[in-house]
Amino acid sequence: MAQSADAETGHESAARLVSRMRARRRDEAHRAATPLELFFDLSFVVAVAQAGQQLVHAVADGRSWHGLSGYLLVFFAIWWAWVNFTWFASAYDNDDVAYRLATLVQIAGVLVLAAGVPRAFQRGDFAVVVLGYVIMRVAQTGQWLRAARGETGAARTAARTYAAGLVVVQAGWVLLLLAPKDAWLWGFGPLGVADMAVPAIAERIHPTSWHPHHIGERYGLFTIITLGESVSAATIAVQTALDDQADLGALLPIAAGGLIIVFAAYWIYFAVPIHDYVQSNEQAFIWGYGHYVIFGSAAAIGAGIAVAVQQATHHARISTLAAALSVTIPTALYLVAVWLVHLRPFKNGLARQAVLPCGALLVLAVSFAGHWAEFAAGLVAAGSVAVGVMLAARTLRRPDAA
Repeated sequence: MAQSADAETGHESAARLVSRMRARRRDEAHRAATPLELFFDLSFVVAVAQAGQQLVHAVADGRSWHGLSGYLLVFFAIWWAWVNFTWFASAYDNDDVAYRLATLVQIAGVLVLAAGVPRAFQRGDFAVVVLGYVIMRVAQTGQWLRAARGETGAARTAARTYAAGLVVVQAGWVLLLLAPKDAWLWGFGPLGVADMAVPAIAERIHPTSWHPHHIGERYGLFTIITLGESVSAATIAVQTALDDQADLGALLPIAAGGLIIVFAAYWIYFAVPIHDYVQSNEQAFIWGYGHYVIFGSAAAIGAGIAVAVQQATHHARISTLAAALSVTIPTALYLVAVWLVHLRPFKNGLARQAVLPCGALLVLAVSFAGHWAEFAAGLVAAGSVAVGVMLAARTLRRPDAA
């Protein structure tokens, strides 16, 4: 009897260690980001920082087009790795031992990807980046197969489609790596589209049970990461300039303007409860994929501030206008992207809809303000926030407001 009881206890312990993976409910109460997800996000801080640093070096050296193209490719790889994990976790995170180990393997893959960013930027060598993806996708494919075993019918078919899609597309990336170097010029776009098509195909078979509140929180947290990288990059740039005994009069407008831009960017993004809008798969795809521009431009703001500091301290081979544009272009792009992807459904009336697009145009216009361009851009961004708050308050005071 004792042996039987011990065996039963052992089976229960094993079940707790590796439980059957079942989909979580979309209407689950109090669904929030887990410590493991926050730990996973921490690994992306390194990758985003690497991409930003490489962009700074390229733009400051006068190789803006090279830097921009490299940044777009590398940031796509970073962003898409995060997206793959986040939406799966929203639907299937059961937090057992197997799930945790698979996530830790994916974190290792992210760090390998981050280590490959400089090589990809400087030499167009994506071998280490692809290796990082292979590591991540071995674990992610296993997760989808586990999900398939816990599902039935169309849900099982969808999970298997996800797994098969990851394997097929990743094989394409490996084959592209073995092709001549020029093949990346024509191969990256089609493979990137194929990668993004996997969720569209699988979700059409059967929608996964991602959680609107959870997804909204996860995207908000990654927005904070990208804005935090902007603060970090700007701080390091100013600190380096001060160590070189640079002119404070030239640095203060850049530092103040950059800080105001980041504050405004935070305020604008978190102005609405996005979970009230993102409910269907159609809305989720447009909103989720559109965040590539939001995240990328948010991180690029910090790189632009670092470039402006280098130009002001005579460490960059670019003009004052070019340095200003390195801040104002990503700032304007961020304002337009957040309005178009994130805020537009919540804005009623032409005036409220026009605030951020008009603010973006004004941010670009102040690029010609010389050494005060960054500070002027910050004032415009802050003004956009103030006008938006005023119009929102006026709408709420109207008797016919919902």
